Amino acid sequence: MTNLLKITDHIRQADKTLFSFELLPPLKGQNIEHIHHAIEPLIEFDPAFVNITYHQEEFVYKPLPNGLIEKKTIRKRPGTVGIAAAILYRYGVNVVPHIICGGFTREETENALIDLHFLGVKNLLIVRGDPQPSMKYFQAEPGGHSHALDLVKQVENLNKGVYIDEDLLNATATDFTIGVAGYPEKHIEAPNLESDLKFLKQKIDAGAEFVVTQLFFDNSKYFSFVDNCRKAGIEVPIIPGLKPISTMNHLNTLPQTFNIDLPDDLVKAVQACKNNNEVRQVGVEWAIAQSKELIAAGAPVLHFYTMGRSDNIQQIAKAVF
Repeated sequence: MTNLLKITDHIRQADKTLFSFELLPPLKGQNIEHIHHAIEPLIEFDPAFVNITYHQEEFVYKPLPNGLIEKKTIRKRPGTVGIAAAILYRYGVNVVPHIICGGFTREETENALIDLHFLGVKNLLIVRGDPQPSMKYFQAEPGGHSHALDLVKQVENLNKGVYIDEDLLNATATDFTIGVAGYPEKHIEAPNLESDLKFLKQKIDAGAEFVVTQLFFDNSKYFSFVDNCRKAGIEVPIIPGLKPISTMNHLNTLPQTFNIDLPDDLVKAVQACKNNNEVRQVGVEWAIAQSKELIAAGAPVLHFYTMGRSDNIQQIAKAVF
């Protein structure tokens, strides 16, 4: 596993645009073969890293025979630490697990970070996480963090050997490289682009060393975002996030879910399709064109959101890498 580098070092040493992708962990009850099936078609493109998403535990309210209501916690997907270990030691590729605020106390976060450090994981992507499906607004776990900035600060403290238990003797410093999310079309909760950029700058100043963007379909939004970041003094690598559109329903769900606009030409091309197989091919061709333009502009890495399926990402990678 000699190629396991900090993401920033990997980018610095590369003489071309790198390839990476995000892995959605399988649903509870599925086995490790689901992960292998998603990863193996993409290994030939020598990914700089595999990003592993994390979703906090969800809960449901179940009525009991006595008329009371029981709050039952459910976990729909396995945790990040085990999946990171499985990928790291099978494929020898950099893993970049999500570390999220939602559902964790500071102590639980520290324990997960210690486990990842023991495994040899060098890179993290710090995100706040989404609200529970049953909640309109994000609520932190009691004793947890409300904002990604606070989570960045906790990881940076560990990098300095500062643990929650201040009385620890000879505490070992971790050596994580911290990445954070960026939003070319602004985070859905931000009042405007300027304030969103201010919050991003705070995370960079607190220790974050690279940015991975939310998905977008108009490269001009990414180029404008990078320009605005540079003007704000954000000089770290900014990695564009791409997702090929694959179903007719994406015309409605993607703008609502991710607070993005879809270009008119893409919308018209999808609307002209007779079925989702045709939509999927339109998505591949659009992503290939996006990728080629981003590579020509010197994007450090192209990061693809697979959503657990890799056949369309494989088509795109073959065309551009």
